[in-house]
Amino acid sequence: AEAAAKAPPVPLLWKVSDDDNSLYLLGSFHLLLPGDYPLSRDVDMAFADAEKLVFEMAPDELASPQLAIQMAQAAMRTDGSTLDQQLAAQLAATGMTVEVLQRFEPWFVGMMVTITQMMGLGFDPALGLDAHMGGLAHQAQKPATGLETGAQQIAFLDGMDAGEQLQMLEQALDQAEAGAEQTLALHAAWRAGDVEAILAGTVAELRRDFPELYRAINVERNNAWLPKLEARLREDGDDDTLVVVGAMHLLGEDGVVEKLRAKGYEVE
Repeated sequence: AEAAAKAPPVPLLWKVSDDDNSLYLLGSFHLLLPGDYPLSRDVDMAFADAEKLVFEMAPDELASPQLAIQMAQAAMRTDGSTLDQQLAAQLAATGMTVEVLQRFEPWFVGMMVTITQMMGLGFDPALGLDAHMGGLAHQAQKPATGLETGAQQIAFLDGMDAGEQLQMLEQALDQAEAGAEQTLALHAAWRAGDVEAILAGTVAELRRDFPELYRAINVERNNAWLPKLEARLREDGDDDTLVVVGAMHLLGEDGVVEKLRAKGYEVE
């Protein structure tokens, strides 16, 4: 077990190509542990070969303190309502301040529950694969852009209907109630590049238990990203791009990988 823990993670990684350009699709885990670096050599090779990087959100914007402020401002309730009392009791069990969370909409509370639980297990957003690869891009002076802007992500989250927002909060509370075991199992699957385990623990579970949320955060966003990724493949010249997005977005029939394969691109 100790030897396995020290072995470099082998994240999900695909190469999608047309006649002259390639996309490397790298599945991210947004919060990671100090022992998760260095990564496997194939990730280093993909980074070295790519002239550009694309993330869900541009690294500079993701790291901006203003993003968290703007997100919290967008999530503030303006109608005088508060969280249901039963919900508040569940939140109290996570160790969070219920009085403060009462002021926010469900999508924001769900996100904070998930982040707080993961940080309690030692996971750190500053060590997430997005932040790590963004730092490497900055050091190597490689252009790094986003498939979405911070404003677009906030508008998307804040624009979810009440049912979708409540599903997001319910999913976060379910995960918190399950305890460390579920999160650590998913992290272990990510380290091992275990497609089936990640598929079962993210895509299949979300689609089965929270269908509205699955459609909103996975299907609709994947569909919106697809033409932007295809545009990279159609660019003139021989410029390859490393794309770093959450692993869930790459998997299953609704995932970016299968959608690009269905369009006739070569997928490795």
